[in-house]
Amino acid sequence: MRTIREVLRLHFEHHLSQRAIARACAVSPTTAGDYLDRIRRTGLEWVHVAGLDDGSLKTLMFPEGESAPGRKPLPDFDALRLEMKKKGVTLQLLWEEYRAIHADGYGRSQFCALYHRHGRTLDPVMRFDHKGGDKLFVDFSGKRPSYIDPASGEVIEAELFVAVMGGSSRTYAVAVASQQIPDWTRAHLGAFAYFGGVPACVVPDQLKSGVKSSCKYDPELNPVYAELCAHYGVTAIPARPGEPRDKAKVENGVLIAQRRILAALRHRTFFSLTELNNAIAVELEKLNNRPMQGVGKSRNQLFAEIDQPALKPLPVLPFEVREWKTAKVHIDYHVAVQGAWYSVPYTLIGKEVTICLTATTVAILFDGKRVASHPRTHKKNVYLTVDAHRPHSHREHLEWTPERMRRWGESIGHRTGAMIDAILRSADHPDHAYRKCLGLLRLGKRCGNDRLERACDRALKLQVIGYRSVKNILDKGIEAADLPEANEASRPLLHDNVRGSSYYAGGVQ
Repeated sequence: MRTIREVLRLHFEHHLSQRAIARACAVSPTTAGDYLDRIRRTGLEWVHVAGLDDGSLKTLMFPEGESAPGRKPLPDFDALRLEMKKKGVTLQLLWEEYRAIHADGYGRSQFCALYHRHGRTLDPVMRFDHKGGDKLFVDFSGKRPSYIDPASGEVIEAELFVAVMGGSSRTYAVAVASQQIPDWTRAHLGAFAYFGGVPACVVPDQLKSGVKSSCKYDPELNPVYAELCAHYGVTAIPARPGEPRDKAKVENGVLIAQRRILAALRHRTFFSLTELNNAIAVELEKLNNRPMQGVGKSRNQLFAEIDQPALKPLPVLPFEVREWKTAKVHIDYHVAVQGAWYSVPYTLIGKEVTICLTATTVAILFDGKRVASHPRTHKKNVYLTVDAHRPHSHREHLEWTPERMRRWGESIGHRTGAMIDAILRSADHPDHAYRKCLGLLRLGKRCGNDRLERACDRALKLQVIGYRSVKNILDKGIEAADLPEANEASRPLLHDNVRGSSYYAGGVQ
């Protein structure tokens, strides 16, 4: 009745026009005109009407129980705001549904004006009409949970990651070890799995794990975070620096998580991150099942109605957490990664490469192309080398084995094989004998395999072992000479390090 009194007062005291009165009282001109017509039909002057109470004035203007035109059925604005969160829903559609129920209800323009007027009465931070499945707001809590290391007794503080769906305000919370890229990424994977789908976009803060170069207008995403978003087909829209209202949903969600989860666990002691997260999960379900004030429904109920139908399905293959690093290839064609060494093609010595780390593999890229891949090791000072990455000369050296040397010698002749075996057995380490064996085999290319075989036979009979001994026999052309063989078993065995070409005491000089 207050609106009716104001219409009458402006007409009788200020003599305003019908349209001016309608604008001042936020009613339609038709409604204002109807009020004035009704008071005129009573035949009473304003001086008599002004002193009536609301009940008497209503009976006077609307006899026989007539409904006041200003008392048109009001829409349920809270329900309308929930409907507006759903994709494809517009005020035009809601008005049409309203008029289908209330044929004498408000017209479209008045309906929209009342809806927006209702919105201005809400907290300006909470006024956004987020569409279902559209945005997921994520952030870390300033207040941290903690647990005790049972081995050392040290109190370890964890980070509380919070994610809130824009449409339903359904919340996800998990404790992680740090705000670094691996934990930040795994927290997102947990959130997507918890909601059972993927939103259209994610709104994070501009922390380093998510944003490589902070900028108010065009922030550059961290490569790992960009790869995560690409895998799930989600767009990241970082909030502007210093603008918490860009992510007001999660700011409020963090506050609620601190009050409903951390505060509820404040008297409990935990001895591992897993134990802490199990307790957080219990309190989280209590929070999401609690009816929201002013709505009358829980976050889980709203999620099932608004967000869940609009979420995109999860990809078939889950995202594999990756870390990206850059390194310079060392002179030994290896790169250092967290205390271990991994080989790359030797042609990249001195070049800068990009390293992609997963839980099980280390991939190395140059100019955007993969040039090496290794199984990941967590041991320190370990070399993982692929033979194909070595220079040809290095690969040949690695191919030298005692068995292979003996086979090369046997391919020339039995006595040459026996000489190589003797050289290998006389060395402290096989590597020390490889060069001598190769030199011996090359003598066959220079002098012929037959002469080499006879020279080796002669050297073995003389018990002089080594490359130099056989070479001297060939150089002097005495591989077929008749040498005294009496008492050969008693002669001392001589090696290459004994005075150049001396074979044995009293023998050929």
